[in-house]
Amino acid sequence: MAEFVEADNAEAIITRIEHKSRKIESLLKQYKPVEALKTALEGSPPQTKDERCKSANWIVVHRAIMAIKDFDSLFSSLDAEYYDVLMKYLYRGLSTGDRPTCDQCLKIHEKLTEKAGLGCILRSLADKVNTV
Repeated sequence: MAEFVEADNAEAIITRIEHKSRKIESLLKQYKPVEALKTALEGSPPQTKDERCKSANWIVVHRAIMAIKDFDSLFSSLDAEYYDVLMKYLYRGLSTGDRPTCDQCLKIHEKLTEKAGLGCILRSLADKVNTV
């Protein structure tokens, strides 16, 4: 079972997320959206139940998800270890109800399901420990 960080350590997690955010923005400026998404998914979800941390991390992942245009390139270079985490974030994106976010998440969801199979969906929905 995963160990969760106490709320008083949330500031350290927020600092790491801010650093990750700067790195992602740099990658996006270099037109490397797939690398940005990989970076966003590294260390996700944060091992905390603190909603501020989860929201801050979602913002970073959302920025990277929205920049993806070439889905074939995404799945040819994204490691399988990130599939379940990406699926969790896609469901979080769908829960926002924001039309552009939902459209993008559905496009990626379709391609991810083709690549990773239905097990990816089941694992991401059943995992109650590593929530995003």
